[in-house]
Amino acid sequence: MLEQMVTGAGVVVYVSRLMSRIGVRHGFSTRKGGVSEGAFASLNLGNHGGCAMQDDAGRIEENYRRVMEAAGLAGRRLCGVKQVHGSRVVEVGDGEQGGEVREGDALVTGNAGCVLSVRVADCVPVLLASGDGRRVAAVHAGWRGVLAEVVVVAVGEVGRMGDEGGMVAAIGPCIGMEAFEVGGEVLEEFERVFGVGAPIRRDCEGKGHVDLREAVRRQLVDAGVGAERIDTTDRCTWRDAGEFFSHRRERGMTGRMAALVSPRG
Repeated sequence: MLEQMVTGAGVVVYVSRLMSRIGVRHGFSTRKGGVSEGAFASLNLGNHGGCAMQDDAGRIEENYRRVMEAAGLAGRRLCGVKQVHGSRVVEVGDGEQGGEVREGDALVTGNAGCVLSVRVADCVPVLLASGDGRRVAAVHAGWRGVLAEVVVVAVGEVGRMGDEGGMVAAIGPCIGMEAFEVGGEVLEEFERVFGVGAPIRRDCEGKGHVDLREAVRRQLVDAGVGAERIDTTDRCTWRDAGEFFSHRRERGMTGRMAALVSPRG
């Protein structure tokens, strides 16, 4: 299970013991320890394009500085993507300038000077590392991304770059099954992709619930990541309002957490 870490400055992040053991610096942020206010209080790490109210860019920058310092990543170049709920994995090379310059829902790199980051507020954040810690990936997996198998594609990209010692994965806080109600068409898509025993529960009137965390765990195992090499959590972004932003709970008027990772140098 992921472990909570509280810094002296009040920043709260979750970390994976499996990743820490191989020297990979990383963290899953919460909403605690930042400078943002109101609906974005307090460690907001991004604005949503469709949100009528936006957080101040300077506050977001300071929040990133704080969370990167908490995760031991200060001084490294922050790299992200314009997330589109698909399966594209962007490779970050030595000449990458940082920022969000390309579309995708996962990043992979072997450059220890880079910090890979994806933003979430109910979707599943997933971090991957090769067994020697020298290649890593950060993945954003909403329900569309799970169906598109973005996690499987990312595992393949890390493996293509080399996987000495067996891959390690960490699944971060996301919306739990009880809070994630969907319509019949989404349930049918999960049954199509996962087959008999899909991680869903059908309820009355054609609706039901999906267990995104379990869906991602199964995809990791099916892609070759050993079950004993996967760290996960029972935290729910919708239920645990004091710790996390939730797009669904706040109907879009909320901030973003981030999952960050950098290769072992």
